[in-house]
Amino acid sequence: MLPDQSVLDQAAELIANARCAIVMTGAGFSVASGIPDFRSPGGVWSKYDPEKVASIRALQSDPETVWNFLLELFRMTQNFGPNPAHDALAELEASGIIKAVVTQNIDGFHQRAGSVNVVEFHGNCSHFFCSECFTEFDADKVTTAENSDLPLKCLKCSGIVRPDLVFFGEQIPPEAYKRAFEFANQSDLVLIAGTSGEVVPANLIPPRIKNNGGKIIEINKIPSAYSSMSDVFIEGQVEEILPALVRKILK
Repeated sequence: MLPDQSVLDQAAELIANARCAIVMTGAGFSVASGIPDFRSPGGVWSKYDPEKVASIRALQSDPETVWNFLLELFRMTQNFGPNPAHDALAELEASGIIKAVVTQNIDGFHQRAGSVNVVEFHGNCSHFFCSECFTEFDADKVTTAENSDLPLKCLKCSGIVRPDLVFFGEQIPPEAYKRAFEFANQSDLVLIAGTSGEVVPANLIPPRIKNNGGKIIEINKIPSAYSSMSDVFIEGQVEEILPALVRKILK
């Protein structure tokens, strides 16, 4: 169910008139594509202990358990794909309306939908390399791996292969951090969609833009940590709201 048209009109006008608008996305986009959320009740972390399956310490001490979890995660991203919310953002970028997407998701769906300027704050699960010698590992060998092949090992040095994503206990990649905050410093509007604002340091971007005099538009199913500072809050699902918003902006 779409919100009141006046709210959509207000958001569309702000986005269309922005000098430099960026978008921040989170789990709501992936959930709309069929991938389970991690942090919500009933999500992935209610079934798995992240310290045992998604931490750098676990990768070093028990790589087989970590890789069993990762393989299940990667197969999910292969079985699903971009939804209308991803498509809508790609259309806005192609039209020059938004300058970049900063995402906390690791599924690569924004790029598959056609978005070009994507900053992956937590990395991705489409690029793999050896944790010892850093030699790249063929992603096709990951998608065809069986559980008996785990943990995957480097063909050169037999080191443990890992995806290019941020494990618990690791820092945000410096280049992603730099790019994200460069965009934040240039932006006069941020559209927050499908993210609750609980994860540091990604959640520092909207306040940075707000403190610089910019606007915040939020699309979420329920109010989030950003709602008290948002100029426009649109309650609903990203896959329904964003296509409607794009139609108003590009009409």
